[in-house]
Amino acid sequence: MAKGKKSTKPVASSNWKKLLPTIAPADSKKKRKAADDFEISPNFKCWDKRQRIEKMKASHIAKKTVTTTTTTTTTKETIPDKDELWFGEDVDEDDLKNVYAHKETPQEQKLKKKSLVAKMNAVTGDQARLGKYVAIDCEMVGVGPEGTDSALARVSLVNFHGAVLLDIYVKPQEKVTDYRTHVSGIEAKHLESEEALSFKDAQFKAEAIIRGRILVGHAVYNDLQALMISHPALLIRDTSRYKPFRKLAKGRTPGLKMLVNEVLGISIQSGSHSSVEDARFTMQLYKSVKLEWEKSFGAKSGLILKKFSAKEEQNSSKKKVSIKEVAEDSESNSQSDSNSDSDSEDDASDDEE
Repeated sequence: MAKGKKSTKPVASSNWKKLLPTIAPADSKKKRKAADDFEISPNFKCWDKRQRIEKMKASHIAKKTVTTTTTTTTTKETIPDKDELWFGEDVDEDDLKNVYAHKETPQEQKLKKKSLVAKMNAVTGDQARLGKYVAIDCEMVGVGPEGTDSALARVSLVNFHGAVLLDIYVKPQEKVTDYRTHVSGIEAKHLESEEALSFKDAQFKAEAIIRGRILVGHAVYNDLQALMISHPALLIRDTSRYKPFRKLAKGRTPGLKMLVNEVLGISIQSGSHSSVEDARFTMQLYKSVKLEWEKSFGAKSGLILKKFSAKEEQNSSKKKVSIKEVAEDSESNSQSDSNSDSDSEDDASDDEE
């Protein structure tokens, strides 16, 4: 600074110097907002529900609890209550589930499926018996010119717990022109085997099992048509026609593979189909919504169903009694025949004497 010029820098007064020690030092750096402090302002303008939920998820993920084990690290996530969200009235439950639900990896799906199938295969005792619910699935082969027409080639029936009640190959009444192996899994050896049944025998066995029971299936009317048998509409649970399932396909008829993947988180039909597998997982679909589905029929339908079931049981018991009576009559007739034969023999021996 040149000599002779006075400094223009302001000088603090004595009072200011006395106040300085009592004033807390200001933080020159502005503290960034932590992820945990993330929240949506009530004034936030957003017309996209998905965007709203995604922002809520960002806050949720920041607060999630991570539990570390010796082998894996698992993340505990919970779906927030719709009522706790300030925009909850505009949010659909399915949207919340889609955003927050844990998406299983293909490997996790395989393990889940393997465990479930192993459990089904291990079913024994009362759980392996024929009960109130039966699931059906059929496989077809092509007949006629270029194999455009379909013919029954395999029938599979499982009970409520997935135990196999019937799994048979059926000899088509017409010449097979397309086995559709890549889809049906049927090969010529299956239908040419001695174990393959005639159409009439297969029809009889299947009808005997499903009679008077709740029949679960996917597009089940196609299976009934292939078997050429009928079943009361009140006793049919068709997963391809269930409204909540159709909603997943935007009103269209949903495929079984898509439903099982969306609802159960399991992948099926990765190669050729298996009627046993399809029947089992159709039953699993039904079990996942059984309570809501049965409630949807209402009290009137439920009463009709109870009356129908009671009538079927009564008819079944009558058939058992009649069969028993026939058996007893035939036994008594055979005994009387044997007695008459012995009497005639005695008479003949008397004559000879």
